[in-house]
Amino acid sequence: MVAVVAAVPVTACGSGREAVERPAPARNDGQQADPAVEGRAAEKAALDAYSGYLAASRTASRRSDPHASELSRFLADPLLTRVRASIREAKEHGAMRTGTLKSDPTVTAVSLDSTPATVEIQDCVDASGYRLVYAKDQRVVPGSGGGRYLATATATRYPDGRWLINASAAHRDQPC
Repeated sequence: MVAVVAAVPVTACGSGREAVERPAPARNDGQQADPAVEGRAAEKAALDAYSGYLAASRTASRRSDPHASELSRFLADPLLTRVRASIREAKEHGAMRTGTLKSDPTVTAVSLDSTPATVEIQDCVDASGYRLVYAKDQRVVPGSGGGRYLATATATRYPDGRWLINASAAHRDQPC
């Protein structure tokens, strides 16, 4: 059940918006779009997707709903499958997530020339107020403690223009 926190650093932070904005496409009038503008748009779209991922994961974990529709609005495989499996596992053991988790994400790399385009995100997650508890009596599941640690994620631009989070890792051995 500790895998839920490792796979899903979920939080109350973020915009909770359901649409992830796309960077502006290249102009068709012979002029190229400004790479700096495209980069900033990609950063914003990726951070919006990350915030949506955290909010959707938190909501789905609190409701013990591994098939919550909001998950697929912000996540893609293989992460989507991992998150759903973690929520399902917690539910099967009678547990759910509660509390708040603080997040302070920053973009560390933008690769718009790669196929597909990606944005790397680094986050300092504070899980000290976020717990895995038994749903029946709200007792904390042993070994599910929080703390502050580094988390990383990758946002990928898909052919339909959406930026989705498809990889995420908690680095509990790296405090921040």
